[in-house]
Amino acid sequence: MFTRKKSVLLYLLPGLLGLVIFYIVPFISGIYYSFTDGSYKNAFVWFDNYKSVWQNEMFLLGLKNTMLLSCICTPLVWVLSFLVAVLLNQLKPKGAFFRNSILMPYLMPSSAMLLIWLVFFDFGGPVNRLVVALGGERVNWLEGAWLRFPVILMFVWKNLGFAVIIFLAALQAIPEPLYEYARLEGASFRYQAFKITLPLVVPSAFLVLILAWINAFKIFKEVYFIGGAYPDPAVYTLQNYMNNMFSKLNYQNVTTAAYSFALIVFALFGVLFLIQRNLQKNLS
Repeated sequence: MFTRKKSVLLYLLPGLLGLVIFYIVPFISGIYYSFTDGSYKNAFVWFDNYKSVWQNEMFLLGLKNTMLLSCICTPLVWVLSFLVAVLLNQLKPKGAFFRNSILMPYLMPSSAMLLIWLVFFDFGGPVNRLVVALGGERVNWLEGAWLRFPVILMFVWKNLGFAVIIFLAALQAIPEPLYEYARLEGASFRYQAFKITLPLVVPSAFLVLILAWINAFKIFKEVYFIGGAYPDPAVYTLQNYMNNMFSKLNYQNVTTAAYSFALIVFALFGVLFLIQRNLQKNLS
């Protein structure tokens, strides 16, 4: 048994080594940089960098927009993916084509998707033609606050398929005899949903929520490709701020902003874990 465990560790060693070198070591060294002044002496300034960053208007703007976009995108993906998964679960074998089709945007390169989106939301593109056909006026979707709409829509389109597959796997893992027994006992649809489906789907639902939120925090590349390094203030994200600070070699601001955001994310996910635990207790 001990020999078997040692052999497993040998297989895990390359991955663990890469994790330590490329993630853990940079993470720890970044904490050190966030407390120094950036000079050749790397003198400690303690929390001066954090005070400076939190007083920076662009950092606060980027943080606000990042949280706003994530709070819009995540629930949309979460709710829509569950509804689509329920519909596909009813189709059973006939839904194979739709399952494969809905996953395709997740597999497409972001650059290819952006080209499609730029064509669709161009001032003379199909979306504006549809708006004009419905009696409205053309909108410049790729500039100003209107840019939020194509960015959110593209995020939902890209990430919906992966979330649907997770929900679908969770729904199909529920034993059918549980529903048959409940129906024989006269259980209503509402009772089956709240006493059978939801308790068994909660762990997968929580996983989808976490993954969708993590992906929403990485929405920067879509904004960057469309709006550039300095997009409209309505879509200026925290990643825009960190990217601009990095291009100016201001590593102290980059690391300070990154760890400030990391603390917010850890606190947010901690609250979500507590909610998930309490919800599972109440449903069980």
